[in-house]
Amino acid sequence: MAYVILILILIVALLLGAVILVQNPKGGGLASGFEGAGKIGGVQRTTDFLEKATWYLTVALFVLSMASSGFYGSGSSSSGFSEDEFVSPVTAPVEAPATDAASDPAPLQ
Repeated sequence: MAYVILILILIVALLLGAVILVQNPKGGGLASGFEGAGKIGGVQRTTDFLEKATWYLTVALFVLSMASSGFYGSGSSSSGFSEDEFVSPVTAPVEAPATDAASDPAPLQ
């Protein structure tokens, strides 16, 4: 399921980029090509469509990103590794046995 959401995110991001590049902030862009077709659909309807498409794709990208955080978020075991495998067990230090001076052999000179 995570791969499906990832593919959808990529498709929506590409469509959003295309819609944004088609627009021109000064009223030109794709809408200027339809000036002669004012009787059929009009430039205003094309501009409205592009603006609505931008908002819908933006919301879809946000929702898909939030949905993917459930799959790729912290604590997810989708990688096949658990956190316990990377933590080494803590062991108590081993103390050397206590020796007294009488049992030590004489130092070599």
